[in-house]
Amino acid sequence: MRKLISDFFQNHPTIEVVGSARNGKDALVKIEQLRPDVVTMDVEMPVMNGLEAVKQIMDTQPVPIVMLSSTTQQGAENTLIAMENGAVDFIAKPSGTISLDLHKIQEELVQKIEQAVNVPVRNLRKMSTSYPSRTTAMPLTPKSRTPQAPILPVRKPVAPQPVVTNHTAQKWSRTSKKIIVIGTSTGGPRALQDVITKIPASVQAPILIVQHMPAGFTKSLANRLNQLSAIHVKEAEHGDILQNGTAYIAPGGYHLKLRKVGMSFGIVLDNEEPPKSGHRPSVDIMFESVSQYADFDKVAVIMTGMGHDGAQGLKALKKSGTVMAIAESQNTCIVYGMPKAAVETQLVDEIADVDNIAQTIMKYVP
Repeated sequence: MRKLISDFFQNHPTIEVVGSARNGKDALVKIEQLRPDVVTMDVEMPVMNGLEAVKQIMDTQPVPIVMLSSTTQQGAENTLIAMENGAVDFIAKPSGTISLDLHKIQEELVQKIEQAVNVPVRNLRKMSTSYPSRTTAMPLTPKSRTPQAPILPVRKPVAPQPVVTNHTAQKWSRTSKKIIVIGTSTGGPRALQDVITKIPASVQAPILIVQHMPAGFTKSLANRLNQLSAIHVKEAEHGDILQNGTAYIAPGGYHLKLRKVGMSFGIVLDNEEPPKSGHRPSVDIMFESVSQYADFDKVAVIMTGMGHDGAQGLKALKKSGTVMAIAESQNTCIVYGMPKAAVETQLVDEIADVDNIAQTIMKYVP
């Protein structure tokens, strides 16, 4: 496995493999010696597993870590814990613990390593967790890099983000029917945990969530958030009738849409419409589906993620109804891609650090 992954970067113009490690304990030693800019980490390793290794790395010498994970239920749960502990992203192995067909994910892995190089480590460390670990590290570094001083676990002060306003607040009514729609990608599981766990059970709106994740991981994400939250969180199922105080997470591999069922609304899961901008589920498609209904005002939230998914859907929402749009600030994003694209539409009403997004949502929902 380590040899296969190393080979992916043999001819890469800006990244070289500076070392490999047999287990988490070995990885800690190698990272201290080699000071890599990015690390790939398997969850399942002898001596010290990937979950414990991630915690210790982020405590002592923080660096962006991309996990490799099996798609089993236990593998998915462990991946979420690793991300809570500071890992920036993950790749699902194509065929179990020992996946000799890793070439199937080569392009995705290389792309995620390239992205991880630019992730601000201070944002990876900001959520300290104390969840217990339940259970092959390979440091990577851009070529010709200059040595960097260790990053201290102190979040730097940042200037407040300006609020973008398009006067939606002037016509907003707290008494009308509401729906909350959230889109996120890289860094999203931790951002969702920060937001969803702060929403009260009494919230008078259903919540629809698109998190870019492969099949097999969204159910574990929903279950984990449900355990930690006052509201009910579930992986969306075809035909679910929307209920206030419930969050529905689109399953990996399915677009999430709405249809009217009498006086209520039901969820439609669609795996036939192709991915949009490489994503299924797609934030754009969820937003566009919700935009068709004038039965409720919408609170649309776009958080950390690579790319521009959600920006086009935001335009559809704003064109067809009353919408309060919230974007996560660059201060706290793991990747300031999707929120940046949303802000550039000039349709965002509020920009908030992830710590304050739940509070911002609740300003507009009874």
